Amino acid sequence: MKIEDEIKQKKFINAHQKAVINLVYTVNWMQGKHQQVFKSFNITAQQFNILRILKGQHPNSTSATEIKARMLDKNSDVSRLLDRLVAKNVIVKKACPTDKRAFDVNLTDAGLELLRTLDKKQSELDNILNLSEEEAYQLSDLLDKSRG
Repeated sequence: MKIEDEIKQKKFINAHQKAVINLVYTVNWMQGKHQQVFKSFNITAQQFNILRILKGQHPNSTSATEIKARMLDKNSDVSRLLDRLVAKNVIVKKACPTDKRAFDVNLTDAGLELLRTLDKKQSELDNILNLSEEEAYQLSDLLDKSRG
């Protein structure tokens, strides 16, 4: 559906305004679709992001600082998110042996199993935009370009 129909607005100042509004609307729409998938697993998109970061480092541990640097949502409260994931028994936090103020974070077996289950939903998450592979590459290139 066209953005004009979605937000019931026919006029835009220019093509750039329309594109920005369309991008913001689409990001929010996409996050809602993702959240529907994550809700059935009792996690949030930010928690999923942390689990994926940890999976990329597994079996090595990662610091909370490194996780924060790699998060998609830079405004996330990583300490709170980690505590919630600990409570769900999908990660463990251990005091860093070289810096007592820092924590090393690892996936648990339950966390790995949760990610294996979510892997089965990955194509659903990836194809949410309903684009061909070529269109997805084009969109990604345009988004990279827009960030400078």
